[in-house]
Amino acid sequence: MTTVTVLHPGAMGAAVAAELVLGGHEVLWVPKGRSEDTVRRAMEAGATPCDSLADALSRSAFVLSVCPPQAAEDVAAAVAAHGFAGVYADVNAISPQRVQRIAEEIRPGSAVVDGAVFGQPPGEGRATRLYLAGADPAVELVASLFTDSALHACRGGDTPGSASALKMAFASYQKAARTLAGVAHALADAHGVGDQLTAEAEVMISAILSDPEYLPSVAARAWRWAPEMAEVADTLRAADLPPEMAEATAQVLAFWEQDKGRYDLPVADVLAQLRSGRIMWTSPDNKQGPGR
Repeated sequence: MTTVTVLHPGAMGAAVAAELVLGGHEVLWVPKGRSEDTVRRAMEAGATPCDSLADALSRSAFVLSVCPPQAAEDVAAAVAAHGFAGVYADVNAISPQRVQRIAEEIRPGSAVVDGAVFGQPPGEGRATRLYLAGADPAVELVASLFTDSALHACRGGDTPGSASALKMAFASYQKAARTLAGVAHALADAHGVGDQLTAEAEVMISAILSDPEYLPSVAARAWRWAPEMAEVADTLRAADLPPEMAEATAQVLAFWEQDKGRYDLPVADVLAQLRSGRIMWTSPDNKQGPGR
């Protein structure tokens, strides 16, 4: 049995924790300051609560950071402050540059593995891919935690940051395409031709535009998708590629930030919010950009 601290058991983190518990490992977490939903998820996953982060780290060989993108460096700094000397795996949707900063924060004493999750939370018949990048010994150790689990470990490269670059490349299309569909439906709805747009989209190869019923789920997750698209923009900029599309996507998603967790909103309300006026969005480095 290996002891792993998971920070923190959100929807994805709790599912990852549950896979570790099913694999015979001990999973620790720190409930201080966490919500009732997080406490419930951690209990359902079989994670063991600890009174403090220091207590959890002193008992753990591994730390898995699974949190919203904007919190990734704060979580790493908190772990580093305790002199953790095990394997630290950052499994967040962040830019390669931030992974490098986290690696510098955690070292010396720890091995840092860059991770990226693809797919929905594992379990209930769903298989999810976990791409891992970094030095061979540490990557193999993290991968071994998920042997025969619903979280399938894949090699993402030899350098911390390459797994996150893969995530950023995928997210730059996945998130932007869904957001663009929302803009298209909002425009058509404003002119009373929403049904015709849907009918036209049904003859397209892609099914995204033909199903506006999924848009409330996009709005419900916009609070964490917007920071992720800011990370995509940072990644594109570092590669001398145009970041404007990702930045614009973050601006559009900010119109939906107040809908966090509200999966039951009517589609018409979600579309109307894109026409609601001027907003401001804030990137992870606290730079603000205008809405409209």
